[in-house]
Amino acid sequence: MKTPIVFSLFREQSIFMTAIMSLLTFLAVLSLGIGLAIGTGVMRWNAQWDTIATIQVVNPDNAVAVKKIIYDNQNKIKNITEITPQQMENLLRPWISSDGNALQAYLPQMYEVKFYTRNEMNAFGSAVSNYARFLTHYQALRPSIAAGWHMAMIAILVLILVIGTIGVCISYIARNTAQLHKHELEILNQVGATDAYIAKQMQMIVARICIAASASGFIAAFPVLLLIIGVATSARIGLMSMIGLTGFGWVCLILMPIAIVMFAICITRRTTFKILQNK
Repeated sequence: MKTPIVFSLFREQSIFMTAIMSLLTFLAVLSLGIGLAIGTGVMRWNAQWDTIATIQVVNPDNAVAVKKIIYDNQNKIKNITEITPQQMENLLRPWISSDGNALQAYLPQMYEVKFYTRNEMNAFGSAVSNYARFLTHYQALRPSIAAGWHMAMIAILVLILVIGTIGVCISYIARNTAQLHKHELEILNQVGATDAYIAKQMQMIVARICIAASASGFIAAFPVLLLIIGVATSARIGLMSMIGLTGFGWVCLILMPIAIVMFAICITRRTTFKILQNK
């Protein structure tokens, strides 16, 4: 037999609270999605350059020694590419006012090397540093990686603030409902209704509002999140081109509305018990 609902809200109140919860769910899903997407992009970006380094042979007299070290460590090197003077000139073209021929005598001999592991790269760097400059890409890109983590942390901070706001709103809904049904609460107490029964009735009201709000908020946030990720990746600029969501990220986003509903039910139960204890 279906349990009747003792409490109810006016239509205007129900619409207003559903709209507020929908907006908060939208913000929660969006901030979580952005945080996960940026975090995934940072990890992909870091992994892409984690085992790549550049060798710059500034002194031509050391070129033979560097080539010998490269030959002796071929088992550690996955791929090696020598950067020609013409390629370096093309890279410097925006900053060269002449044809660049005068710079050829000053351009170092350069190699871009990809290693199998970071430990092998560090060991190779220790050996070649006496003869050439050894620049690891992950160290050079450390500022951009740090900036990416900071952006992800900001998104998570926004998520925490939104969750806190949801808790405050749910507490207000429970208190407002109890105030509207003050007489019903007194009658239930007189007939011997338990606090758990009254709390369950309040939870049913909040659950209905939150289920509808969470569903609508998630549906609204989903295309917006896809649009943000699509715009970022289409820019093809450094770290932005790497952001995205993995399977784990999508599972977290799908579970977010469910977690909000469960959180709201728990807050409602605790708030209701506090109200009843003060009576």
